[in-house]
Amino acid sequence: MSSATPHIAGASKVAVTSAVLAAAALLAAGFTGGSADAAPTAAARGAQPSVLSASQRAELLREAGAASAATAKSLGLGAKEKLVVRDVVKDADGTTHTRYERTYDGLPVLGGDLIVHKTKAGTSKGVTKATKAKVQVASTRAEVAPAAAEKSAVKAAKTTEGGKAAAGAEPRKVIWAADGKPVLAWETVTGGFQKDGTPSKLHVITDARTGKKLYEYQAVHNGSGESQYSGKVELGTSKSGSEFTLTDADRGGHTTSDLGHGEEGEGKLFTDADDAWGNGKPDEPQTAGVDAHYGAALTWDYYKSVHGRSGIKGDGKGASTRVHYGDSYVNAFWDDSCFCMTYGDGEGNAKPLTSIDVAAHEMTHGVTSATAGLEYSGESGGLNEATSDIFAAAVEFNANNPQDVGDYLVGEKIDINGDGTPLRYMDKPSKDGSSKDDWYDGVGNEDVHHSSGVANHFFYLLSEGSGQKEINGVQYDSPTADGSKVEGIGRDKAEKIWFKALTTYMTSNTDYHAAREATVKAATDLYGADSAETKGVESAWAGVNVK
Repeated sequence: MSSATPHIAGASKVAVTSAVLAAAALLAAGFTGGSADAAPTAAARGAQPSVLSASQRAELLREAGAASAATAKSLGLGAKEKLVVRDVVKDADGTTHTRYERTYDGLPVLGGDLIVHKTKAGTSKGVTKATKAKVQVASTRAEVAPAAAEKSAVKAAKTTEGGKAAAGAEPRKVIWAADGKPVLAWETVTGGFQKDGTPSKLHVITDARTGKKLYEYQAVHNGSGESQYSGKVELGTSKSGSEFTLTDADRGGHTTSDLGHGEEGEGKLFTDADDAWGNGKPDEPQTAGVDAHYGAALTWDYYKSVHGRSGIKGDGKGASTRVHYGDSYVNAFWDDSCFCMTYGDGEGNAKPLTSIDVAAHEMTHGVTSATAGLEYSGESGGLNEATSDIFAAAVEFNANNPQDVGDYLVGEKIDINGDGTPLRYMDKPSKDGSSKDDWYDGVGNEDVHHSSGVANHFFYLLSEGSGQKEINGVQYDSPTADGSKVEGIGRDKAEKIWFKALTTYMTSNTDYHAAREATVKAATDLYGADSAETKGVESAWAGVNVK
């Protein structure tokens, strides 16, 4: 499914005042999270991502695509291997980081992605590969029929999803290279629903010779207006005929629609006669639309102003949002197939999951999908979830909304537990009863929302340091795995390091030790190998037992 594209006769912005603006200055003055950045060094300025227009990005992708055969040859790839350009990041000093997918004899190579780093002059600065194994199989002829692979995949999905799985698209033949020696395989995407009612797109990888299940991962990631959580807010809307719509022309045409408690389709685009939306209460359907639309705008603005990325894919195109999914659905999710975020209304349809941090969390799943493509399983799945939590906190702090101040808590506004506690804590993740504070061999076997605790804890330590601290009225007390003291480098720098690592050094199967390597490289690029920031990254990883 895809979002409808409404006719836009004209764009408008609704400027409103908050009922609590009088307190805004005092609250802003009280912000203590993150230390102020010193003047960036020349190296830091050069390694920052450039702001690319859609046409500039398209031209870089075109140039990389035209040179893909020569690039494959320079990397020593086999005669049957080809590169397909997927994304590109350009630094201020002209360095480019071009991300490629790989094919073998015409078949997609899952886990074969790589990133080529080149200077402005075109000199190689190295390559980052998801797999170091040689991509080669004895034959591309499958011994297991696709129908048998599909049957096996649906059976596996029913075990995982609690019997709500169904057949999906016809299996496709691939090379599975994400785990050891590459093998010929079938990739089957099953349909149906997950246990909590979230739509399911479970990818099951089956050995095409033996029929054995090799891997599985979930592709659906869960996770003026008067808003329920953020007070009166400014919205990007558009005039269409005699009505206004929740279509943000300034942010790639992002739309927000009402599913009316349905579970399929695009929903109905929100419209209003006077451009005054919602009443701050959940019994008015527009209110959830206001929160979600506002959160999407804040997230777009954050990525563009802080990291120079225009839109989720960096191409200036907006996504879409759907609210009022299902009946008392207590979750939210991102789906690549519709390029959209979807939100339930919570228990009793009274607490829509549309707060700032939840909106930023879901949109960030789209950013991760468009860049590192971290598989949603194992340690890479935990890193995927943590990336969404990390930038959810970053967006919330950056928004500086006095009704929903920045914090290192996840979902503190939506009361998903029913007792007023947050969904997750970044300073000490285990406070939620399930998440993991530190890395250990086997942490990748945990649910991705729990193994994400390792990276969430790392990010908190890197930003704020260990021990007790109060930020915006919230008390934190962050331990370390070895009892060491960690000094924070400030949230602003930590955000930039994680973003650069995500977009230029992480690949589809990055695990925690590879994430450490990626963030050390990113910090070195930005601040220098002997900088306090790079040492801070190493110290924070040691604090969560990743050495």
